[in-house]
Amino acid sequence: MTIKLTLTLIIFSLILFVLISFLLNKGRITVKYALVWYISVLIILILSFFPGIFKFFAKLLGFQLVSNMVIVLLIGILFILMIAHTIMMAGQKKKTTLLIQEVSLLKKEVEKDGKSNNNNTRI
Repeated sequence: MTIKLTLTLIIFSLILFVLISFLLNKGRITVKYALVWYISVLIILILSFFPGIFKFFAKLLGFQLVSNMVIVLLIGILFILMIAHTIMMAGQKKKTTLLIQEVSLLKKEVEKDGKSNNNNTRI
């Protein structure tokens, strides 16, 4: 790996670290999501300092080119993130449905109490 590529990866990881820290401080992302990104930054830094790791795992897994392994790895990570977000969305939908039902019941109860109070004041 060339010096230019190593420096580019280091600069990219530092920019990503600063961006995630900024978003975390502003409350735009939660700590658990920030940790995932911080781990990604750490992995990028490790791989930029030790490029032989790519070649070792590529040979171990049977890839002829390191770039093929990286692409497969990134696609796998995207699939995992997609599944995780699908699970979270399904959970949020259940919570939203439950919340709507609870609000409807409370609204009905408030209207019922309001009508009974109006009837009591008329007598």
